[in-house]
Amino acid sequence: MSATQVAAHLTPLELFEQADVIVKSILVLLTLASLVSWGVIIDKLIRFARLRRNAINWTAAVAGQRSLGRLAQELKQHAQDPFARIYHAIVDEWQITHRQHLHQTESGRDSLKERINRVGQISSNVEVEQLQRGLSVLATVGSVAPFVGLFGTVWGIMNAFQGIAASNNTSLTVVAPGIAEALFATALGLVAAIPAVVAYNRASGDLNNYAGRLSTLVGLVEVQLSRQLEAGESQVENVDVAPAKADHAGRNVTSLSAQGA
Repeated sequence: MSATQVAAHLTPLELFEQADVIVKSILVLLTLASLVSWGVIIDKLIRFARLRRNAINWTAAVAGQRSLGRLAQELKQHAQDPFARIYHAIVDEWQITHRQHLHQTESGRDSLKERINRVGQISSNVEVEQLQRGLSVLATVGSVAPFVGLFGTVWGIMNAFQGIAASNNTSLTVVAPGIAEALFATALGLVAAIPAVVAYNRASGDLNNYAGRLSTLVGLVEVQLSRQLEAGESQVENVDVAPAKADHAGRNVTSLSAQGA
Protein backbone atom coordinates (compact mmCIF):
# COMPACT_ATOMS: atom_id res chain seq x y z
CA MET A 1 0.00 0.00 0.00
CA SER A 2 1.45 3.37 -1.02
CA ALA A 3 1.68 6.44 1.18
CA THR A 4 -1.26 7.97 -0.71
CA GLN A 5 -3.41 4.93 0.01
CA VAL A 6 -2.38 5.00 3.65
CA ALA A 7 -3.38 8.65 3.91
CA ALA A 8 -6.77 7.84 2.39
CA HIS A 9 -7.39 5.42 5.24
CA LEU A 10 -6.59 8.03 7.91
CA THR A 11 -9.76 10.09 7.59
CA PRO A 12 -11.83 10.41 10.79
CA LEU A 13 -14.53 8.09 9.46
CA GLU A 14 -11.99 5.45 8.43
CA LEU A 15 -10.22 5.70 11.78
CA PHE A 16 -13.52 5.21 13.58
CA GLU A 17 -14.44 2.19 11.49
CA GLN A 18 -11.03 0.60 12.05
CA ALA A 19 -11.07 1.12 15.83
CA ASP A 20 -11.97 -1.66 18.21
CA VAL A 21 -15.03 -1.62 20.49
CA ILE A 22 -13.29 0.16 23.38
CA VAL A 23 -11.92 2.99 21.26
CA LYS A 24 -15.20 3.31 19.36
CA SER A 25 -17.08 3.65 22.64
CA ILE A 26 -14.68 6.35 23.78
CA LEU A 27 -15.04 8.25 20.51
CA VAL A 28 -18.85 8.09 20.70
CA LEU A 29 -18.79 9.20 24.34
CA LEU A 30 -16.55 12.17 23.56
CA THR A 31 -18.71 13.16 20.60
CA LEU A 32 -21.86 13.10 22.74
CA ALA A 33 -20.10 15.08 25.49
CA SER A 34 -19.07 17.69 22.95
CA LEU A 35 -22.62 18.00 21.58
CA VAL A 36 -24.10 18.34 25.08
CA SER A 37 -21.54 20.97 26.09
CA TRP A 38 -22.22 22.98 22.94
CA GLY A 39 -25.93 22.87 23.74
CA VAL A 40 -25.20 24.30 27.19
CA ILE A 41 -22.82 26.89 25.71
CA ILE A 42 -25.40 28.21 23.24
CA ASP A 43 -28.13 28.26 25.90
CA LYS A 44 -25.97 30.19 28.38
CA LEU A 45 -24.77 32.71 25.82
CA ILE A 46 -28.31 33.53 24.69
CA ARG A 47 -29.78 33.53 28.20
CA PHE A 48 -27.15 35.71 29.86
CA ALA A 49 -27.23 38.19 26.98
CA ARG A 50 -31.00 38.54 27.41
CA LEU A 51 -30.83 38.77 31.21
CA ARG A 52 -28.06 41.37 31.07
CA ARG A 53 -30.06 43.48 28.61
CA ASN A 54 -33.20 43.29 30.75
CA ALA A 55 -31.30 44.12 33.93
CA ILE A 56 -29.80 47.23 32.34
CA ASN A 57 -33.24 48.40 31.20
CA TRP A 58 -34.81 47.82 34.61
CA THR A 59 -32.00 49.55 36.45
CA ALA A 60 -32.63 52.62 34.29
CA ALA A 61 -36.37 52.29 34.90
CA VAL A 62 -36.18 52.29 38.70
CA ALA A 63 -33.12 54.47 39.36
CA GLY A 64 -34.12 57.97 40.35
CA GLN A 65 -37.85 57.28 40.09
CA ARG A 66 -40.18 58.12 42.96
CA SER A 67 -42.40 55.09 42.34
CA LEU A 68 -42.07 51.55 41.05
CA GLY A 69 -44.78 51.90 38.42
CA ARG A 70 -42.46 51.99 35.43
CA LEU A 71 -40.57 48.96 36.65
CA ALA A 72 -43.80 47.04 37.25
CA GLN A 73 -44.92 47.73 33.70
CA GLU A 74 -41.61 46.48 32.34
CA LEU A 75 -41.78 43.29 34.39
CA LYS A 76 -45.24 42.41 33.07
CA GLN A 77 -43.64 41.63 29.71
CA HIS A 78 -40.99 39.35 31.26
CA ALA A 79 -42.87 37.33 33.85
CA GLN A 80 -40.39 34.42 33.78
CA ASP A 81 -37.33 36.58 34.32
CA PRO A 82 -35.47 35.93 37.61
CA PHE A 83 -35.84 39.53 38.76
CA ALA A 84 -39.60 39.46 38.10
CA ARG A 85 -39.89 36.58 40.57
CA ILE A 86 -37.67 38.38 43.08
CA TYR A 87 -39.80 41.52 42.79
CA HIS A 88 -42.93 39.44 43.22
CA ALA A 89 -41.54 37.90 46.43
CA ILE A 90 -40.62 41.32 47.84
CA VAL A 91 -44.02 42.82 47.03
CA ASP A 92 -45.78 39.81 48.53
CA GLU A 93 -43.96 40.40 51.83
CA TRP A 94 -44.86 44.10 51.69
CA GLN A 95 -48.55 43.37 51.10
CA ILE A 96 -48.75 40.64 53.76
CA THR A 97 -47.25 43.02 56.31
CA HIS A 98 -49.73 45.77 55.45
CA ARG A 99 -52.71 43.40 55.52
CA GLN A 100 -51.71 42.29 58.99
CA HIS A 101 -51.06 45.92 60.07
CA LEU A 102 -47.57 45.06 61.26
CA HIS A 103 -46.10 48.32 59.92
CA GLN A 104 -47.96 50.75 62.13
CA THR A 105 -45.26 51.02 64.79
CA GLU A 106 -41.68 52.15 64.39
CA SER A 107 -40.38 48.70 65.32
CA GLY A 108 -42.80 47.14 62.85
CA ARG A 109 -41.51 49.37 60.06
CA ASP A 110 -37.93 48.49 60.93
CA SER A 111 -38.84 44.79 60.90
CA LEU A 112 -40.51 45.19 57.51
CA LYS A 113 -37.35 46.75 56.07
CA GLU A 114 -35.29 43.89 57.43
CA ARG A 115 -37.69 41.25 56.10
CA ILE A 116 -37.75 42.86 52.65
CA ASN A 117 -33.97 42.81 52.62
CA ARG A 118 -33.86 39.14 53.63
CA VAL A 119 -36.54 38.16 51.12
CA GLY A 120 -34.58 39.89 48.37
CA GLN A 121 -31.36 38.13 49.37
CA ILE A 122 -32.94 34.69 49.65
CA SER A 123 -34.81 35.01 46.36
CA SER A 124 -31.68 36.28 44.60
CA ASN A 125 -29.65 33.34 45.93
CA VAL A 126 -32.28 30.89 44.69
CA GLU A 127 -32.36 32.45 41.22
CA VAL A 128 -28.56 32.51 40.93
CA GLU A 129 -28.42 28.87 42.00
CA GLN A 130 -30.88 27.97 39.25
CA LEU A 131 -28.82 29.88 36.68
CA GLN A 132 -25.79 27.81 37.67
CA ARG A 133 -27.43 24.68 36.29
CA GLY A 134 -25.50 23.40 33.30
CA LEU A 135 -22.18 24.90 34.36
CA SER A 136 -21.29 21.63 36.09
CA VAL A 137 -21.64 19.91 32.70
CA LEU A 138 -19.08 22.26 31.17
CA ALA A 139 -16.75 21.81 34.13
CA THR A 140 -17.01 18.02 33.93
CA VAL A 141 -16.45 17.86 30.18
CA GLY A 142 -13.56 20.30 30.39
CA SER A 143 -11.75 18.35 33.10
CA VAL A 144 -12.57 14.75 32.19
CA ALA A 145 -12.63 14.69 28.37
CA PRO A 146 -8.83 14.96 27.89
CA PHE A 147 -8.24 12.01 30.20
CA VAL A 148 -10.91 9.93 28.49
CA GLY A 149 -9.27 10.70 25.16
CA LEU A 150 -5.87 9.83 26.61
CA PHE A 151 -7.22 6.47 27.76
CA GLY A 152 -8.40 5.82 24.21
CA THR A 153 -4.95 6.76 22.92
CA VAL A 154 -3.19 4.40 25.32
CA TRP A 155 -5.55 1.58 24.42
CA GLY A 156 -5.13 2.23 20.70
CA ILE A 157 -1.33 2.29 20.94
CA MET A 158 -1.40 -1.01 22.81
CA ASN A 159 -3.44 -2.51 19.99
CA ALA A 160 -1.05 -1.01 17.42
CA PHE A 161 1.98 -2.59 19.08
CA GLN A 162 0.17 -5.90 19.26
CA GLY A 163 -0.49 -5.66 15.52
CA ILE A 164 3.16 -4.88 14.86
CA ALA A 165 4.28 -7.84 16.94
CA ALA A 166 1.80 -10.19 15.26
CA SER A 167 2.81 -9.17 11.73
CA ASN A 168 6.50 -8.70 12.52
CA ASN A 169 6.39 -5.70 10.23
CA THR A 170 7.15 -2.08 11.16
CA SER A 171 6.37 -0.53 7.81
CA LEU A 172 4.15 2.55 7.44
CA THR A 173 1.20 0.46 6.29
CA VAL A 174 1.18 -1.41 9.60
CA VAL A 175 2.14 1.35 12.04
CA ALA A 176 0.32 4.41 10.72
CA PRO A 177 -3.35 3.33 11.02
CA GLY A 178 -3.02 2.10 14.59
CA ILE A 179 -1.10 5.15 15.79
CA ALA A 180 -3.44 7.54 14.00
CA GLU A 181 -6.46 5.78 15.48
CA ALA A 182 -4.95 6.14 18.95
CA LEU A 183 -4.12 9.84 18.55
CA PHE A 184 -7.58 10.54 17.13
CA ALA A 185 -9.07 9.78 20.54
CA THR A 186 -6.82 12.37 22.22
CA ALA A 187 -7.65 14.94 19.54
CA LEU A 188 -11.36 14.40 20.01
CA GLY A 189 -10.96 14.71 23.76
CA LEU A 190 -9.30 18.09 23.32
CA VAL A 191 -11.98 19.19 20.84
CA ALA A 192 -14.59 18.46 23.51
CA ALA A 193 -12.65 19.92 26.44
CA ILE A 194 -11.27 23.22 25.13
CA PRO A 195 -14.61 24.90 24.23
CA ALA A 196 -16.12 23.62 27.48
CA VAL A 197 -13.36 25.19 29.59
CA VAL A 198 -13.50 28.50 27.74
CA ALA A 199 -17.30 28.62 27.94
CA TYR A 200 -17.28 27.71 31.64
CA ASN A 201 -14.99 30.62 32.45
CA ARG A 202 -17.09 32.97 30.34
CA ALA A 203 -20.40 31.77 31.81
CA SER A 204 -19.05 31.99 35.36
CA GLY A 205 -18.02 35.59 34.75
CA ASP A 206 -21.40 36.42 33.21
CA LEU A 207 -23.18 34.81 36.17
CA ASN A 208 -21.16 36.82 38.68
CA ASN A 209 -21.88 40.03 36.79
CA TYR A 210 -25.59 39.26 36.63
CA ALA A 211 -25.66 38.42 40.34
CA GLY A 212 -24.19 41.87 40.97
CA ARG A 213 -26.86 43.47 38.79
CA LEU A 214 -29.57 41.60 40.69
CA SER A 215 -28.13 42.88 43.95
CA THR A 216 -28.22 46.42 42.59
CA LEU A 217 -31.82 46.07 41.42
CA VAL A 218 -32.95 44.61 44.74
CA GLY A 219 -31.21 47.44 46.56
CA LEU A 220 -32.94 50.06 44.40
CA VAL A 221 -36.34 48.47 45.05
CA GLU A 222 -35.63 48.39 48.78
CA VAL A 223 -34.77 52.10 48.72
CA GLN A 224 -38.03 52.93 46.93
CA LEU A 225 -40.09 50.82 49.32
CA SER A 226 -38.35 52.33 52.32
CA ARG A 227 -39.17 55.80 51.02
CA GLN A 228 -42.83 54.82 50.56
CA LEU A 229 -42.90 53.32 54.04
CA GLU A 230 -41.59 56.51 55.63
CA ALA A 231 -44.09 58.55 53.59
CA GLY A 232 -46.95 56.40 54.88
CA GLU A 233 -47.85 54.96 51.47
CA SER A 234 -49.33 51.49 51.90
CA GLN A 235 -49.82 50.65 48.21
CA VAL A 236 -47.07 49.45 45.94
CA GLU A 237 -47.32 48.77 42.23
CA ASN A 238 -47.38 45.03 41.81
CA VAL A 239 -46.75 42.90 38.76
CA ASP A 240 -48.72 39.82 37.83
CA VAL A 241 -46.22 37.08 37.16
CA ALA A 242 -46.60 33.41 36.46
CA PRO A 243 -46.24 31.11 39.48
CA ALA A 244 -42.61 30.91 40.49
CA LYS A 245 -40.96 27.80 39.17
CA ALA A 246 -39.77 25.23 41.63
CA ASP A 247 -36.15 24.81 42.51
CA HIS A 248 -34.30 21.49 42.33
CA ALA A 249 -35.83 20.41 45.64
CA GLY A 250 -39.34 21.04 44.36
CA ARG A 251 -39.92 24.10 46.55
CA ASN A 252 -41.62 27.23 45.31
CA VAL A 253 -39.15 30.09 45.00
CA THR A 254 -41.50 32.77 46.28
CA SER A 255 -42.66 30.65 49.19
CA LEU A 256 -39.09 29.87 50.10
CA SER A 257 -38.29 33.56 50.17
CA ALA A 258 -41.24 34.43 52.32
CA GLN A 259 -40.53 31.64 54.76
CA GLY A 260 -36.88 32.62 54.99
CA ALA A 261 -37.91 36.10 56.05
